[in-house]
Amino acid sequence: MKMDKILPFAKSLLHKAVNPGDIVVDATVGNGYDTVFLAGLVGESGHVFGFDIQEEAIAASKERLIKQNLSERVTLFQSGHEHLFKLIPHIGHGKVTGAIFNLGYLPGSDKTIVTKPETTIAAIHQLLEIMTSEGIIVLVIYHGHKGGAEERDSLLSYCRQLDQKTAHVLQYQFINQQNSPAFIIAIEKI
Repeated sequence: MKMDKILPFAKSLLHKAVNPGDIVVDATVGNGYDTVFLAGLVGESGHVFGFDIQEEAIAASKERLIKQNLSERVTLFQSGHEHLFKLIPHIGHGKVTGAIFNLGYLPGSDKTIVTKPETTIAAIHQLLEIMTSEGIIVLVIYHGHKGGAEERDSLLSYCRQLDQKTAHVLQYQFINQQNSPAFIIAIEKI
């Protein structure tokens, strides 16, 4: 297949936005794969701020970062992403170049603990305040679970209403796949 699948496309967008020395956000740390990826992009002089409400996600991510010798580049918060504005040090405000959300539930975990549209929208709003021009937010939307359709519809509605003078919004998805395939909404701050 020559077209990028969802996760490689998400990474390619972040590759374009993030450089060594940058500040980035993993808004849903999960098992730490994106956290490690972002830590590699920002290099030794950059920093990743990661958020997850589940203790097991934070623990798994810490372990993965230690194994990759990347823990010095990352600060993890066992907190919802809707608190990122107050938890990311003020010195980082205006300097965030990239952020990723993997919405839904933590794979291999309790499927009743899911991301919520109101907290995700609050986090996006806060990120748009503290991002640099041309900073990119990538939302990977998994919507095939209970509550997923509501979150999907709320996010699409919110993103469609973003002023085109403040952000470019892209939707990337495969439209002929079965079983509620994941898709991306990418927001680039102007």
